[in-house]
Amino acid sequence: MKSKSFRDFLNELAKKKKLIKIKKKVSRHLEAAGLLKALDGNVVVLENVSGSEYKVAGNVFSTRELVAECLGVKKEELVAKMMSAINNPTKPRVAERKKAPVLEVAEKNVDLSKLPVLFHCEKDGGPYFSSAVIVARDPELGCNCSFHRLMVIGKDRVVARILPRHLEEFIKRAGGELDVAVVVGAPVNFLLGAATSVKLGQNEMEIANSLMPLEVVELENGIQVPAHAEFIFEATITNEMHDEGPFVDLTETYDIVRKQRVMRINKIYHRRDPIYHALLPGGLEHKILMGMPREPTIFNEVNKVAECRGVNITPGGCSWLHAVVSIKKKNADDGKKAIEAAFLGHKSLKHVVVVDDDIDIYDPNEVEWAIATRFQADKDLTIKTHEKGSSLDPSADPNTYETTKAGIDATKPLIAHGKNFEKARYKKVDVKKYL
Repeated sequence: MKSKSFRDFLNELAKKKKLIKIKKKVSRHLEAAGLLKALDGNVVVLENVSGSEYKVAGNVFSTRELVAECLGVKKEELVAKMMSAINNPTKPRVAERKKAPVLEVAEKNVDLSKLPVLFHCEKDGGPYFSSAVIVARDPELGCNCSFHRLMVIGKDRVVARILPRHLEEFIKRAGGELDVAVVVGAPVNFLLGAATSVKLGQNEMEIANSLMPLEVVELENGIQVPAHAEFIFEATITNEMHDEGPFVDLTETYDIVRKQRVMRINKIYHRRDPIYHALLPGGLEHKILMGMPREPTIFNEVNKVAECRGVNITPGGCSWLHAVVSIKKKNADDGKKAIEAAFLGHKSLKHVVVVDDDIDIYDPNEVEWAIATRFQADKDLTIKTHEKGSSLDPSADPNTYETTKAGIDATKPLIAHGKNFEKARYKKVDVKKYL
């Protein structure tokens, strides 16, 4: 399979007339984000953003169809392809520095105000890098890639929201400060790899390379980054703390203000005429890139206890808190087992619906129909109290994130006892023939 960079995909969409170009001047303060929201689900390129000479692209991977098109597969094949990449990681090819497009231009005099970093919503703490992936390196653990929002607080300073996960462990092991690279305008395989939860020490770029060939280049600080990205920032995560937030999260609600680490940007590399990737906070692209990589981990766990046919992390559930799982039921308790397995596969999952494989998990009406006709709350509902939930859930305990989880077994019984649970299907016809 041929690799495809961020701009390769944009050029491909432009040729197919699947891209909206906005030529009028757009303010990066609220207006640009408002425009991306109004066109959510459509790929947009803003060609004239106030205060910057660079173009902005948004909503680029805002649907499953767009991600599948970029990876060269069908929408229905995405979970299997991601699962295969997670289970079979491969090492990327290392390019020569002089041949890496992302190193075409180097800027030592850092001034972030020249970049089209958007101010998204009225109550935001400041302009934010929203699509940024931090790449860190540890002498023993190797490479780690993870998404982190970055609030601009100066010409060469940002505040990074860092959860107590792998990157925080890398920082501690380095003595409290850590040299890193920041990637903006990356290919979709790198973005999906960076959003995948893996064990400490596993290189997410190897998952990305198994999704689609990924060429990397090594920076002067020894960190490897995608060679065909649009921007690379050499940076240092410092011990200095600063207020971060408010900022709109995946749930489309404001996250709270916290003291977070300041990151100093030391050097900027970019391609000639780079394209800045603006990921709309709480938008469909945010949901797809963050939620979809949890589907293969749920699938893997469910498939251990029942025959799993599909998983959909739903946008209505913020692409984080809700999932629909399809199984081929063979035993009476397969639905209940699938519920427990789904929670193991995604620790932040709050509600899960398990359905039979005759239900379209991407059609909310069919899922609701299954609940209406195949579910009895006194028999088929699983309640899990005092569970560790997600920090993104505003209804969870604000200090401990404790929550109550629920699973709905909306599968039909193996023995119908005289009732008919089959969903009637009409003959599919091509309406165009009749019009």
